Amino acid sequence: MKILVTGAAGFIGNEIALRLLEEGHTVTGVDCFTPYYDPKLKEARAARLTGYEGFRMERIRVEDAEAMEAVFRRDEPEIVVHFAAQAGVRYSLDHPRDYVDSNVVGSFNVIEFSRRYGARHLVLASTSSAYGANETYPFHERDAAPYPLTIYAATKLASELIAHSHAHLYGVPTTALRFFTVYGPWGRPDMALYKFTDCVFKGQPIDVFNHGDLIRDFTYIGDLVESIRRLMDTPPVAGQKVIEADSVSPVAPFRMVNIGNAKPVRLLDYIDAIEEATGRKAIMNMLDMQPGDVKQTFADVSLLKALTGYTPNTDYRKGVARFVDWYRGYFKPD
Repeated sequence: MKILVTGAAGFIGNEIALRLLEEGHTVTGVDCFTPYYDPKLKEARAARLTGYEGFRMERIRVEDAEAMEAVFRRDEPEIVVHFAAQAGVRYSLDHPRDYVDSNVVGSFNVIEFSRRYGARHLVLASTSSAYGANETYPFHERDAAPYPLTIYAATKLASELIAHSHAHLYGVPTTALRFFTVYGPWGRPDMALYKFTDCVFKGQPIDVFNHGDLIRDFTYIGDLVESIRRLMDTPPVAGQKVIEADSVSPVAPFRMVNIGNAKPVRLLDYIDAIEEATGRKAIMNMLDMQPGDVKQTFADVSLLKALTGYTPNTDYRKGVARFVDWYRGYFKPD
């Protein structure tokens, strides 16, 4: 297949592009290598892909409509996997325009050109942050989500709505994926596991919000990639339910799917796993709850299982240990 992966130098996009190349598909990657975090890590991820004959990297922004259309016109991808985004809940508090540009304008470009150039399945990354102030657990795809708590979540919800309207009007099968706290080797430096591990090795304190009274549904990157890969082969059909609780739209070939481990973990237990893997104690700076944060996330993954026969299953302690092994190999802190 000919596949376009946006965000191909990012954490998740890089992993799915690598999986597709290993399977022998032709992959065009799009990434703009922004300095939101160290571009050297993005370059190192990109280097993992360049040895494959079927790979091409385009260094452009998804919000650059002219450049994006040129890629679509040239390659006419059969499947589009859109993971490029301005990520990070906390960064959005001070840089909201970056999120509108990338996550709304950029996503519109990808959605529109997927329609215009005949993609047969658009797979769109979203986030568990879309559930916002919801307090009914576990989060289900059919739950209303009218109260986003950050501009990041709001822009992701906006991209979901734009994608649904396009699917209804033009018929491009679209799957929106709501990710739950993805972690693992090659992860983002702004994520808790990376920051905590880095601080533990350097003997620096880590900021622990809400005094550690937080619960997260942590999803290991390998499990996420397996889930995405299976969903790529399962485009939605309007109104065609797989289970009664299916999120498929009655008027469009559009579906939302949670991808999470469905075994929420206390933040302090997660930190304990880091201590175990590093062999060092964390210095914890206990702080109050920060704006835009939620106390708990918890994915209902029954739809994912019904669609693919698969659910994420990596124990968080094993996943944390694999990340720490990667960190040691990449940075050599010992």
